[in-house]
Amino acid sequence: MSDLNPARTRLALLALALGGFAIGATEFVAMGLLPEIARDLLPALAGEDPEAAIARAGLLISAYAAGVVVGAPTIAAFAARLPRTRLLMALAAAFTLATLASAVAPTFGTVVAARFVAGLPHGAYFGVAALVAAQLMGPGRRGQAVAYVLSGLAIANVVGVPLITALGQQAGWRVAYVVVAALFGATLLAIALLVPRVPGDPQATVRSELRAFRRPAVWLALGTGALGFGGFFAVYSYISPLATEVTGTALGLVPLVLVVVGLGMTVGNAWGGRLADGGAVRAIFILFAAFAGSLVLLALTASHPAGLFVGGFLVGGSAAALSPAIQTRLMDVAGDSQTIAAAVNHSSLNLGNSLGAALGGAVIAAGWGYVAPTWLGLALCVPGVLLAWAGAALTARSAQCEALPSTAPVPVGAR
Repeated sequence: MSDLNPARTRLALLALALGGFAIGATEFVAMGLLPEIARDLLPALAGEDPEAAIARAGLLISAYAAGVVVGAPTIAAFAARLPRTRLLMALAAAFTLATLASAVAPTFGTVVAARFVAGLPHGAYFGVAALVAAQLMGPGRRGQAVAYVLSGLAIANVVGVPLITALGQQAGWRVAYVVVAALFGATLLAIALLVPRVPGDPQATVRSELRAFRRPAVWLALGTGALGFGGFFAVYSYISPLATEVTGTALGLVPLVLVVVGLGMTVGNAWGGRLADGGAVRAIFILFAAFAGSLVLLALTASHPAGLFVGGFLVGGSAAALSPAIQTRLMDVAGDSQTIAAAVNHSSLNLGNSLGAALGGAVIAAGWGYVAPTWLGLALCVPGVLLAWAGAALTARSAQCEALPSTAPVPVGAR
């Protein structure tokens, strides 16, 4: 990649980030359109019990997350040998078709199926794009490369999701998905025109990629990511009732709260990438400390508008910073299984999404109030840090064993 000039490199990175932007839109836009989707696809239930209809429509979100969990390791393992640029184009094409299917599917069941299929390329795209970006940016900047690709996802929460949600509320949720499909089509074109051809790993096999899961450090890093983002989604999933019921803000200000959290995620993502380049383990501990402090601040000050906005910005920033650090850590401990290591991070993050939302809803249903998910997020930091510590200790012990001189007995005749 050394023959690329800086301008061409930036354009190639922007093409990769555009895919992240489109993925952020397709993943999160349904959250703001569930009432419209429920009324259209579940009219009988929506007429009898609107809350039950919206809850059932939430299966669209779960189906997408399930697709991410299944697709990330599967596609990464089977496609590691393929040329990476062509693979990214194929994944963008799959996103385009599956999102269009989501827009035109006639029944609730078929839309759920389309959302599952749309989630399949998610982790593989981010993983392969991160590897390509790392080659584009050169040695010593892998964390920043991961952050650059993820920046599209963070920016989508600031700009794309609110705008496409507003369009969907006015023109219909199907139109919103058509727009998202167009973003994926633009990504496919941008990658084809701007990203140089990058070969795959000719030595990779399904067995060699799956070998990563034999390494305990990989599982510990995945657990760290799931718990860290579980804590974030416990808060993020219920930020709207926190703002209206605890802070007392008007419902119309909730989108502004989401924008502030998204801005925090954008800043934090870049910060996390730079920290990861100085040592992924060190970055994870620093960022968990920052995340815990941000949660405490939000929990104690959420009753005041300034506390809500400042706390929301810091929670979003510190949580997003963890993602490139954890993905870099996975790539550090996965040995030669780099493609699957870069992809499965997103499986763990989506598990965290489901875990955090479910546990956050449980503490609210138990009558502990809308601040309770914030304290829950803080509690999830504890096992997250313990898993990170265990992974670091395991890696250090392995490095010490490799550095020890051989202690085999010297034959008597050789003395």
